Amino acid sequence: MVPFAHPDWAKSVFPDLEEGQAIDALWNDIFQICRIDENDPIENWNRHHESFKKRIQKLNNCGLKSLHYTNSLGTDLIIELPEGYLFAGGASIRSDGLLFFPNIPTEEVFTAPLKTGVNGRVVASMPLNVGGKLIEEFEMTFKDGKVVSFSAKEGEETLKEILNTDENSCYLGEVALVPADSPIQSLNRIFYNTLIDENASCHLALGQSYGECIENGLNLESEELEKLGMNQSAAHTDFMIGTEDLSIVGTLKNGEIVPVFENGRFSSWIDEENKDL
Repeated sequence: MVPFAHPDWAKSVFPDLEEGQAIDALWNDIFQICRIDENDPIENWNRHHESFKKRIQKLNNCGLKSLHYTNSLGTDLIIELPEGYLFAGGASIRSDGLLFFPNIPTEEVFTAPLKTGVNGRVVASMPLNVGGKLIEEFEMTFKDGKVVSFSAKEGEETLKEILNTDENSCYLGEVALVPADSPIQSLNRIFYNTLIDENASCHLALGQSYGECIENGLNLESEELEKLGMNQSAAHTDFMIGTEDLSIVGTLKNGEIVPVFENGRFSSWIDEENKDL
């Protein structure tokens, strides 16, 4: 899945430009965020693939029990991970062995939270576009995984509809890590397309979890995944929470405390081998 600079979309992103100029401006952004504006796009994606592999390997091998998010917006949220959690992201492998990127652009590594293991307050860092309706300056409070209160400066009714989609749409299904210096974030604009906007910063998703985020999850039925703490819902709505000052502190199964994100970016023990990529 790749973006295409349709005139209507271009005008929504660049409303002050003439249509032709808006299309050209959007294509320029697409080339940048898709990492194809340099000399060797294929090599860019090979290197990007390697960075995903190394981050995922370290996060999966360290034995995380929970993640504690804090920043100056007021986010103070603890997310427990299920037993057998797996981080994923970047490229996927087809049944015939072909390696491919299902989404371009992509910057996230992601896993699933323990359905009932989310507690605290989270404040969105960017507006959320849902069917052409913007939800702005919103926050939610979780208790034992469920949203127990919420507010929004604009679009609160739309947020309420999302939370009430079904009985599990008020629980989280995804935890995604995106460094604050991603190519999308560097442009500092809203694209009104969640598949792009979510890759601008760390984000969470209300609703459905992904089976690939737990051991053997792709071979389990919905009921089996639910028993393992993987939320099951008809909805999946991503919203952005990352900031330049976001801190994520991990607690390991052995009780050790480790930094996962510092100042909006992966900590050095995770990214030390990615500095040259």
